[in-house]
Amino acid sequence: MASTAKWDAGLYDDKHSFVWKMAAGLVELLEPKPGESVLDVGCGTGHLTAQIAASGALLHGIDQSPDMIRQAREKFPELRFDVMDAREISLGETFDAVFSNATLHWIKEPERVIRGIVKVLKPGGRFVAEFGGKGNVAWLMAAAECAWNKLRPGTPLESPWFYPSVAEYAGLLERHGLEVTYALLFDRPTPLEDGERGLRTWLEMFGGSLTGKLPMEERERLVEEIERQAHGKLFKDGQWVMDYRRLRIVARSG
Repeated sequence: MASTAKWDAGLYDDKHSFVWKMAAGLVELLEPKPGESVLDVGCGTGHLTAQIAASGALLHGIDQSPDMIRQAREKFPELRFDVMDAREISLGETFDAVFSNATLHWIKEPERVIRGIVKVLKPGGRFVAEFGGKGNVAWLMAAAECAWNKLRPGTPLESPWFYPSVAEYAGLLERHGLEVTYALLFDRPTPLEDGERGLRTWLEMFGGSLTGKLPMEERERLVEEIERQAHGKLFKDGQWVMDYRRLRIVARSG
C-alpha cells in the first residue's frame, strides 16, 4: 500500500481479518481460472492471494509494507510476493488480471496506480478491485474532525484517504483506456473485533495518519475524544460498527 502508514502485520491478522474475509464476493467477481496469471496489488499478509491461487491461477502479490510481505512469505511460501509501491508498479511481465482489495483508498495519486495497471495488463485483461468509496467512514471522520477541533482549534484535519464516487473513478479508468463493465457503490456496516476497544484498535491499525503526528499525550486525548464523539452513531449492542461504503469495479483493457 502506498501511504505513510506503518503496518503491523500481526495486528492486521489478529484483529482486522474482516478486511480479507469480507472479500469472497470480489474473488467470485474475478473468476480466476487455472493457469492464468493474476497480480494482487496491496496483498497484505497474502490470505486472499492464497485463496485465488487455490483456483489454479498463478499469483504474484505486491505490497508496500515489508512487514506484510514478510508474513505473507512465511504463511504461503509456495507463492510469489514482492515489496512494491502500487504507484510504481514495475514488472517485466504482463497479467491476465489485476486484483486489488481494500488498498486503493490509501493512494491519493490514483492515476499513477492506473497507469501501472494498464502497463501490466494483457490485451483483453481485466482489472477487478474493491476499496473505500464516496461516503466511506463519514461518521468516523465527522467525529474525528470534532475531536481535532477541540484539541487543535483553527487547524484543519486532512483525511489520509481517497474515496471516489463511481463516476469519478470510472472516468479515471476510461481516460487511461480501460472499459468499465461493472461498478457498484454500496454500504457495508462492519463490526469490529475487541469489544469496547474496537475503535481504538482500528485507529491503531488504520488511523496513524490521523493521530501519528501528535505527541503521545495529545494522541491519547484525541482518541478518547473520537470515541466519545462517535459512540452514539457507531457503538451498537456492545461493539463498534464502522460505517463502511465500498466501491467495487471491473474493467477491461482494449
